[in-house]
Amino acid sequence: MAAGAAAALTFLDQESRVRAGGVGSLQVPAPVTMDSFFFGCELSGHTRSFTFKVEEEDDAEHVLALTMLCLTEGAKDECNVVEVVARNHDHQEIAVPVANLKLSCQPMLSLDDFQLQPPVTFRLKSGSGPVRITGRHQIVTISNDLSEEESEEDGSEEEEAELCPVLPAKKLGRRL
Repeated sequence: MAAGAAAALTFLDQESRVRAGGVGSLQVPAPVTMDSFFFGCELSGHTRSFTFKVEEEDDAEHVLALTMLCLTEGAKDECNVVEVVARNHDHQEIAVPVANLKLSCQPMLSLDDFQLQPPVTFRLKSGSGPVRITGRHQIVTISNDLSEEESEEDGSEEEEAELCPVLPAKKLGRRL
């Protein structure tokens, strides 16, 4: 079973390189790496806003995927409105309330990987919290440098592509 899975993965890898034009002397697309890190912040009467931002000179693609907002220990039974300030498709800053939490009726809210592009600011518009915001910081990096291992793989694929075709076996005149 493991050999079959390995063969299928090898086939898919070769198939994706063929579709991307990576056989023979053609270029293989730059390798993509994706990292994911936990994210969390807390809004309260003392800390009413939090801004998530990345460095400007970073060439990677960053996504903040929110999973949950919840009231934590010490929260009062009052409305806690959480607002997100981000940029829309026209790069204009907009503020949108995403949660209205109350201890007695809705102490938490699942956001099911609600994805935002940094910079993003979270504000506690009303209430005293504390409200905990959790999610994942995803980083996608496209590398223009080929590692030695990948360049060796490319060399062996080129050698395979240049092999002579298989010729039929010659028949021997003697019979035993």
